[in-house]
Amino acid sequence: MNFENLFFFLEIGAVFLAVAYLLLAVRRDIRCWIAGIMSSSIYFVLMFTANLYMESILQIFYIFMGVYGFNQWKSDIANTEEISITTWNLKTHLIVLGIILISSYFAGYILDTYTDAKLPFLDSLTTFGALFATYMVAKKILENWIYWFLIDSVSIYLFIERELYLTSILFCLYLVIIIFGFRSWLAVFRAG
Repeated sequence: MNFENLFFFLEIGAVFLAVAYLLLAVRRDIRCWIAGIMSSSIYFVLMFTANLYMESILQIFYIFMGVYGFNQWKSDIANTEEISITTWNLKTHLIVLGIILISSYFAGYILDTYTDAKLPFLDSLTTFGALFATYMVAKKILENWIYWFLIDSVSIYLFIERELYLTSILFCLYLVIIIFGFRSWLAVFRAG
């Protein structure tokens, strides 16, 4: 088996596990974190190979957040029947968005200046956005779905440019699932 075939099969496995993660997260099923950890482990190799260094680092973060999220949700399940969903106020969102944009600019500049990174500013934007969005999922913040919709929309272009076509299709699928996830979590939040 040559490298390109191996890369393709690894990408298929990562995509399958990533879809499982999102579908389980929509249902607020704690097993989403296990699927996420497995997918991120594979994607670390794929992103590094594609010279998307910020995305590679993001995969390491996802692995740690997977452990954190699993433990956070496990604690909530032990204390209540249902995982509670909360929201952030406008001020918190503006602060987070400012941090994402400023961090993305500086990381993009460093990558553009000192590495062979491809699309360093977009890579940084999706990475820093995903850092906060993943934290929001772990904390069960309703608006995580909105962040993910925007991040994944930009990521589609990023992955097409790096010829990660299966991953770009995955992110198109994510956009659809995100809409259902938001509606599901919103219903639970309103009922709560």
